Amino acid sequence: MIVQVLNYIIYFMLFLQIAGIIFAVVIDPYINKKHRRVILINTLFTIILILQNYLETSFAEDLAMRNYRIITSVIGYSLRPFIIVMWIYLVRKNQKLIIAWSLALLNVLIHMTAFFSNICFTITKTNSFERGPLGYTCHVISFILMVYLFWLSADKYIDSASTRQQKNNEFTEFFANYRRGLEGFFPVWCIIMIILSVYFDSKIFAPRMPIAFLTAAIVSCNLFYYIWLHLGYVQEHEEDLEAKQRIQIMMSQIQPHFLYNTLSTIQALCMTEPEKAADISEKFGTYLRQNIDSLNQTDLIPFSKELEHTKVYADIEKVRFPSIEVNYNVKELGDGDFNIPALTIQPMVENAIRHGVRGKENGVIDVIVSKKPFGEKKKRFGEREEFYYEIIVKDNGKGFDTKELIDHEGQHIGIQNVRERIESMCGGTLSVNSKPGEGTTIYIRVPEDEVKII
Repeated sequence: MIVQVLNYIIYFMLFLQIAGIIFAVVIDPYINKKHRRVILINTLFTIILILQNYLETSFAEDLAMRNYRIITSVIGYSLRPFIIVMWIYLVRKNQKLIIAWSLALLNVLIHMTAFFSNICFTITKTNSFERGPLGYTCHVISFILMVYLFWLSADKYIDSASTRQQKNNEFTEFFANYRRGLEGFFPVWCIIMIILSVYFDSKIFAPRMPIAFLTAAIVSCNLFYYIWLHLGYVQEHEEDLEAKQRIQIMMSQIQPHFLYNTLSTIQALCMTEPEKAADISEKFGTYLRQNIDSLNQTDLIPFSKELEHTKVYADIEKVRFPSIEVNYNVKELGDGDFNIPALTIQPMVENAIRHGVRGKENGVIDVIVSKKPFGEKKKRFGEREEFYYEIIVKDNGKGFDTKELIDHEGQHIGIQNVRERIESMCGGTLSVNSKPGEGTTIYIRVPEDEVKII
């Protein structure tokens, strides 16, 4: 009675896992339709395999069920390579699976010989299982498919890791490597479980075992492979969001009114100052090209490059608003340079012009860069002093109430966006100090260790 209850518990736990996989796959918003279909089909194969284990155990106890046991054995040995092929289908890129499918079908044909020959296996008149010369066909073919599966999984993992490493900065590199290591363990663990289950089946096999170790391992592998793939789907989704964000950043910087006004200015200068019109046209082209280049820019860029882009934009605006003065104080850096996210300083200067000093008789914007230590503290022996870079964008314009910054985000373009990228890409901060009628000061601080000094 106790053994029977334990058997029911085992079946119940396996079906709980299967039900969980089915539910997760059906509601998963990231998984694509093809992979969803493959996982569900593989889950169906697994359910059949569990039922096959149950029936074969029952048939093994009754001599009259010898022929039925042959049928269930053929089904069991035939299904296992197909399950592996379905896993291969999930991790493949563009590889053709003709050889994999052919091996799985060959395995079926060889095991079907049990109906009329003992070349593969047979069920004796005493209802005992005996292997023939080709009795390990399923094992050999499954091993070949597992090696191929492991190779594809490793290839997929390495490609994914390489792509993410190119996108990660030094601040997140440790955590990214740690997470990649955990993700890469999923397919490795599946291989280990399959090998161990085959070993246990060969050493601890008993006719009354409710379910084979290999079948239980296959159920768990289905779950682990789904989790592994789901992590990949989520990563792809995050990359899509980042791409859309980059497009949004660029579009927020190339406002229609700026395009129209600049083109109108160039047109007017063509009639009065052709040389100046040519100069502004060249700068305008440089400005557009640098914004478009930022679409594909996922890494940090040198501050000097961002400053150059800012100067190009400011020079264009100063043609339309001659009363504006933009000063750059970066002498404290000397010949040094450091990295920051693309489109960090230029949007802040644009905000200062559009919502601060434009229309003011003597509008002044100061861009100040300096390197400062992290406060006064005693250093232990061998410790070096830590520094950060501070970028200040200050104007004497209209100012605004910082408590309403969220509500004004549509007007003060990009402040929140730049803050998020500063925090996530280089571990820095962005703060705003502004009062109506007194101007605005924006402070951007990035730690020296996180921005990789050039």
